[in-house]
Amino acid sequence: MSSDLIIDVTPSEIVIALQENKRLVELSRERSGAKFAVGDIYLGKVKKIMPSLNAAFIDVGYNKDAFLHYLDMGPQFATLNKFLRIASSKKNNISSISRIHSEPDINKEGKVNELLKVGQKVLVQVSKEPISTKGPRLTSEISIAGRNLVLMPFSEKVSVSQKIKSSEEKNRLKRLVQSIKPRKYGVIVRTVAERKKVAELDEELHRLIDKWETIYQKLGRTYAPSLIIGEIDRITALLRDIYYPAFNSIIVNDQSVCNELSDYIGSIQADKRKIVKYYNGRQTIFEHFGIEKQIKASFGKTVSFKEGAYLIVEHTEAFHVIDVNSGNRAKAGFDQENNAMDVNLAACDEVARQLRLRDMGGIIVIDFIDMHVAANRQKVFEHMKEVMAADRTKHNILPLSKFCLMQITRQRVRPEEHIETAENCPTCKGSGKIVPTILFADDLDGKVKYILKDLNKKKLLLKVHPYVAAYLTKGFKNFHNKWLFKYLKRVKVKANNSYSFLEYHFFDENSEEIIL
Repeated sequence: MSSDLIIDVTPSEIVIALQENKRLVELSRERSGAKFAVGDIYLGKVKKIMPSLNAAFIDVGYNKDAFLHYLDMGPQFATLNKFLRIASSKKNNISSISRIHSEPDINKEGKVNELLKVGQKVLVQVSKEPISTKGPRLTSEISIAGRNLVLMPFSEKVSVSQKIKSSEEKNRLKRLVQSIKPRKYGVIVRTVAERKKVAELDEELHRLIDKWETIYQKLGRTYAPSLIIGEIDRITALLRDIYYPAFNSIIVNDQSVCNELSDYIGSIQADKRKIVKYYNGRQTIFEHFGIEKQIKASFGKTVSFKEGAYLIVEHTEAFHVIDVNSGNRAKAGFDQENNAMDVNLAACDEVARQLRLRDMGGIIVIDFIDMHVAANRQKVFEHMKEVMAADRTKHNILPLSKFCLMQITRQRVRPEEHIETAENCPTCKGSGKIVPTILFADDLDGKVKYILKDLNKKKLLLKVHPYVAAYLTKGFKNFHNKWLFKYLKRVKVKANNSYSFLEYHFFDENSEEIIL
């Protein structure tokens, strides 16, 4: 299986598309300057105690208070709290957490008001980003993730990923990490650490410890709420979690980001640095690599997947519903039962892809086409488990009921990716009436004049539908040349296949859209 990462960097956001065998399977976007990413560590302040929920609301600087449940505080919360008091004091002389005497683990059946009070400072980590009307979800079990290891301060436990099947390799990694880790640190060994040598793991472990130890001096001069340790950016975090040697290419349209990713890949595997490539073509990067077309085909209420069969995807506040339909699809020689099973097996592949692509979380109910043979329902269940194995997000799949309903629960840590694929006419705004098309070019001409003369922009980029681009640029007496001679400024006209016929957008020299 070939994997390609296509990254579109713009001034306002970064969009990351993961393709497997040239099919889009993951899409995520991060706005420039976005806060409260999973993994960020904050110094927060307790705003409200909720004994009925056994939880507290914590101010971490978001417009809605974050949520911390008692069960997410972690066994070592008392030790972490002691460390915070010492590190925040004026006599802060911490050089290593190994010098801090550990407190007993907190009671699993305890109450939140026994440990927290309003106004108290607390060290927390974001475990779920803000979703819908909810603020971030927090944990006090601090962990710092690397590519091979996850460091857990104040814990002594060493555990190894269950995805490593060899018990001999598990024991080797556990003995190795126990021999190199300092006291008062726990470590989780990740799947990619399999067969890694001690030197590589030791180097990463010390890098994670150094990152944690930057907290010592920060806590002494920081007021709550504030960010203490920021997670690495979304692109590098994604690479850290999904990169493997069989990666085919990583293509990005920004030179500085390209250099950063090249350095990161080089630090993991020096001979793979060349797979990071810079794209500077005339088309947008997503259009050039066919991502734009896949996005339009893969999002929306109806998704086609095989020979006329399709899914209908509905979203509610409580859960998501996916209905499988065979459409006009029928195979010669297949009876109803076998035809239903064939469509359902193909639907499993597309459902697994849709869950990753839209990052759907919570409860997902799938209504498969009815099958009356129990063995066929079991085949669909087994196939769904097989195709969902590639999904890194924690999930649980229940067998089909006799009515062919399947329930999947999938962990939700980020807002669901939602893209509206149905388009309103940009000219009539859905009213069904437009100004005469004979005036369209004059309207463009007037706006170009306003931008170049009144706003005094030095350069101008005009993005339009390919047909309109051809009309504006073909022939000697075209609008493109007219603007150049009239204003002595360059107006670049760029075609974009994703635009509707009379849609257009203006951009300045910094690639920021000019809203008129």
